[in-house]
Amino acid sequence: MDAQPARSEFERALDLAHRAIGQRERTICELRTLLELKRVGPQAIDAAVAELCEEGLLDDARYARCFAEDKRELERWGSERIARALHRRGIAPDLIEAAIADRGRDAGLTTALLLLKERLAAPPEDDRQRDRAWRLLVRRGYAPEIAMTRYGSTNALRSPPTVHERPDRHERPDGHEPRPGRSPSAGDPRLGLSG
Repeated sequence: MDAQPARSEFERALDLAHRAIGQRERTICELRTLLELKRVGPQAIDAAVAELCEEGLLDDARYARCFAEDKRELERWGSERIARALHRRGIAPDLIEAAIADRGRDAGLTTALLLLKERLAAPPEDDRQRDRAWRLLVRRGYAPEIAMTRYGSTNALRSPPTVHERPDRHERPDGHEPRPGRSPSAGDPRLGLSG
């Protein structure tokens, strides 16, 4: 007689879980919380979660990968914001790290540049506009270093510099060109120039 009520609670938990993941994909933590709010017992929750994991319907690693890809491509989020959102959804730190490590630094820089081109009408002309662009990138979850690398200077949204705009092509007042790599601003990381 005792097995029958436990079985019906398990069936109820499984039914609620199937409906929940039928609406949208969920993490294990989200599903547990939802079932707790529906007043399902802890043993029934454990059994339902175990069965759904076994069937492949509940997978935090897959959820983290898909979530990271969607947020990067559709909403142009950076890795830090994705990691915070996955943490809030109860994803384990190792799965978060695997999901955000999928993408290299260059891809992050490219996505940051795409976001800036979408959001800004023209390249910033002054410090106030550059600061606005930097804050946009940081809010979207890009590391401050990436935001500064990508947008530390006004060159980020412009086309590559021509021969006359390159820092190693500045003329000296006496009309002679400086030695290669010896421009006044070469190597200054704050200017976003390399020497």
